[in-house]
Amino acid sequence: MIGALMLDIEGTSLTVEDQRLLAEPQVGGLILFGRNIQSPQQVRALTDSIRQIRPELLIAVDQEGGRVQRLRAGFTRLPSMRTFGHLYEKEPEQALILAEQCGWLMASEVLAVGIDFSFAPVLDLDGISQVIGDRGFHSSTTQVIALASAFMQGMHRAGMATTGKHFPGHGSVEADSHIAAPVDHRTLVEIESNDMQPFIQLKDQLDALMPAHVIYDQVDPNPAGFSPFWLQTIIRQKLGFDGVLFSDDLSMQAACVAGGGDARITAALAAGCDMGLVCNDRAAALNALTALQDMPLPNQQRLEKMRGKIPTITIAETLDLGQQWQSTKALIEPLLA
Repeated sequence: MIGALMLDIEGTSLTVEDQRLLAEPQVGGLILFGRNIQSPQQVRALTDSIRQIRPELLIAVDQEGGRVQRLRAGFTRLPSMRTFGHLYEKEPEQALILAEQCGWLMASEVLAVGIDFSFAPVLDLDGISQVIGDRGFHSSTTQVIALASAFMQGMHRAGMATTGKHFPGHGSVEADSHIAAPVDHRTLVEIESNDMQPFIQLKDQLDALMPAHVIYDQVDPNPAGFSPFWLQTIIRQKLGFDGVLFSDDLSMQAACVAGGGDARITAALAAGCDMGLVCNDRAAALNALTALQDMPLPNQQRLEKMRGKIPTITIAETLDLGQQWQSTKALIEPLLA
């Protein structure tokens, strides 16, 4: 059974405390960061050791490309998603082909080392946000929809579930929700007609959504990730989306409005999230776990769909996933120039 808490570990292998924690029934996922990565071989050994303790655990990473890429040493360097947006303005057909190939390449490498999925793609517009910027495909909804659709087709072709973030859109607020509490003053009609369109138009390709730690104060007083209105009335009822809802990291500054680690995860789940992330704060993760002890397990059918098609292969210090991987890598790497 898959629990409702996703947490992290400190090192490149499991400590005794990590092993005890991962055995807790309400721990459902583990997210890896750059500090957990030494080489493809080491990552696969780590994920294999995690599955020996909890085979059902979901293992995730942020492998978007560009500046948000946790798997680096021994892995393909991926361009930022905005690179495809720039190319789309000149050669739209080529941009779509390469976006699909990049989605496949990213997913193939992540799956090869035993990780179920990357929290990707970013569906936010490349607007005024300090933290989104070139993580977004474009400033135009039409281009974001086209390019993100292609990227997700590549992910699905490789056997990886998709996660659209950060609903209903983080690109139109300047503040960084990691260190501040952004407020978007637009009306629901304005948000729906602009930032929400990629989420709406691509909902059939999305397996999961991650709501933004942004307050849309003309719509609801709570950040979207703590808002029953956004998560239940809009996502579940109006959009009819039945995929997984992951909270964004509940240790981020913008989540502090909900209180401590225990209050944050309780609020996120009560609002409608299926799984809450508590990262880079073991004390907060333990508090969250305590708060979950008497709560029911989340929707297993939904979460099970996030499991990646992980190949049974032996991984060396440097990746080599065959001819298709090599030719795709040769197409994508020149985009970094």
